[in-house]
Amino acid sequence: MTNQIHLKSVNLHYASAAFKERSLKSMIASMATLRGARKKVVDIHALKDVSLDIGPGERVGLLGHNGAGKSTFLKMVAGLYPISSGERVVKGTVRSLFDLSLGFEPDATGRENILYRGLLLGLSPKFMRSIEEEVVAFAGIGEFIDYPIKTYSAGMQVRLAFAISTAVGGDILLLDEVIGAGDANFMGKARERILDLVERAEILLLASHDFVTLQSICARGIVFHRGQIIFDGDIRGAVSSYNRANGIAV
Repeated sequence: MTNQIHLKSVNLHYASAAFKERSLKSMIASMATLRGARKKVVDIHALKDVSLDIGPGERVGLLGHNGAGKSTFLKMVAGLYPISSGERVVKGTVRSLFDLSLGFEPDATGRENILYRGLLLGLSPKFMRSIEEEVVAFAGIGEFIDYPIKTYSAGMQVRLAFAISTAVGGDILLLDEVIGAGDANFMGKARERILDLVERAEILLLASHDFVTLQSICARGIVFHRGQIIFDGDIRGAVSSYNRANGIAV
């Protein structure tokens, strides 16, 4: 099977309520403020008529201002967000590096969470046990691996999540921005591991505002603006297109 991403006229909508109310408490507060006034919920058209094909060997950079649709696009490709219409075909094992806190059980230990997160990634318990010590060593959190996750600092949680998520590569690698994962020593290890995953992946999609990194890794660039693709071509041309769309003089 040839690894590929094929999208034809893909549209994706969000219910606006999903953005406005982050918790039950905030929802109740807003309802009290409105004092019974009815508020119309309008869907947000997050991706608009997206069509493209990405094949083996391609390294694709995704550009766009915050809210332009890059992260939504990656999560749609990963299968986390269902499309509203169009055609989505993704062939190959997908590994994504975003939402690193997903799958952690606060009351369980770090060691137990290695297993839980592995299951969420579609990996077997036997396999996760086989790489457990490697993950523990890479995360570098010492004896805390046997403490509940809720006792960890934010940095420790990210380091463990990063170690688990990158322990296994995939045919299609999805990366969303650079990950802040702790001290300089760990960041050096993290960068080396990411570059190794990039090297081994058949297809790479990298969303970033770091144009230097994009141009050093990617040959193709796709620019998003208000949920639409406004440029798809050479990475240098993509950077120029982004600058023009955002009124940036070069």
